This record gives sequence, structure tokens and C-alpha cells, in this order.
Amino acid sequence: MIVRSLKEIIGTERDVQAPTWHSRRFVLAKEGVGFSMHETVLYAGTETKMWYANHVEAVYCIEGEGELINHENGEKHRIEPGVMYLLNEHEHHTLRAHTDVKTVCVFNPPVTGREVHDENGVYPLLTEEDA
Repeated sequence: MIVRSLKEIIGTERDVQAPTWHSRRFVLAKEGVGFSMHETVLYAGTETKMWYANHVEAVYCIEGEGELINHENGEKHRIEPGVMYLLNEHEHHTLRAHTDVKTVCVFNPPVTGREVHDENGVYPLLTEEDA
């Protein structure tokens, strides 16, 4: 059994910062459970363009308001507490954060904790062996 608190993640290698977001990674590939789980906050007034070409991601909003744009078909969706979206077809997308948007994210395959978006918004497919 693993029990981990946000307090013990903050300021460690599991606390990953980027210009438009920060992600606290509770479960990583090294735990060997087939997925990773993160708390991610996207900063108010920012836009983050993403494309998970190598991962499937489920995102559940627990706080804040924003807008999700699906670049595959132009659809826009309101993001607010209680809304989940699943990037099951590796969609190119943008999240516009109107306020700080706090989410819980699950990735498959799991991330290692070292990933950040590249110039295309993609996380590289890393394994623990790449460390």
C-alpha cells in the first residue's frame, strides 16, 4: 500500500513546474501499477496547447473555470468542477484557464515524472529504464 500526501510532494522531484501550470505527481511509472496520477493546476489567464501523442489522459476538474478547445473538430467545452474529459483519440487541444483550474489527471502509459511538453505539446514516451 502506498499513502502519499500533497504536503510531502511539494518541492520534490514529483512537483513539476512549467510556465502555464504545475503538476504534483502522486503515482508514477516506478510504482508499477500501469497508470500515473497527478494534481495539476493551470494558471489563470493562460493557454496551454497540448497533444498527448504517446499517452491517453483522463482529466477531472475539481476547482476553477476554463475552456477546452478540441483542435481536431473545433468543439469548445466549458471546464468547471465536476467536468471530466478523456483524450482517448490523442486529440490536439488547448486549455484556456479563466481562473486557476485544479485537476486530477490520470495517464496511461504512466509518466516517469520527468516529462514536460515539447514544442508540439507532446510528452515524450519515457520509461524508468530511460532514467
